[in-house]
Amino acid sequence: MTAIDPSIYLKNQQKQTSGSNILGKDDFLKILMTQIQNQNPLDPMEDKEFIAQMTQFSSLEQMTNMSQSLQSFLDGQQSPPLIQYSHLIGKEVSYAVTNPETGSEEVKAGQVISVKQKDGDILLEIEDGAAVPVGSLTQIKDVKVEE
Repeated sequence: MTAIDPSIYLKNQQKQTSGSNILGKDDFLKILMTQIQNQNPLDPMEDKEFIAQMTQFSSLEQMTNMSQSLQSFLDGQQSPPLIQYSHLIGKEVSYAVTNPETGSEEVKAGQVISVKQKDGDILLEIEDGAAVPVGSLTQIKDVKVEE
């Protein structure tokens, strides 16, 4: 009797993957078309089964489109931090400042003239030249225009 070559055992075979474990709508259509092409001509697929599978395919496609639309919407909602704080230009802000000599905290106020980003931090430039991190703001007020 001849021995079986151990290299052809399933456990010794390399696994082939396509790179993704997720089936998409193209994969679903290929499976459906293969199923239709290879059905038994004496016992064809019933209409109900075919309609159910087409309904599943339609639902899959709609969910995929909705997911893509939602992701696009979310991407549009995430504006850069500079834009998020640009509405503060022209406003009067109060902010906490710690005196390095005494260690005491005092509150200063001034009008915002610009917003800038430095080393990942958002800073408000105040009319007196101070650069204030947005995290140290204690109050925001409209500037009253005198006529």
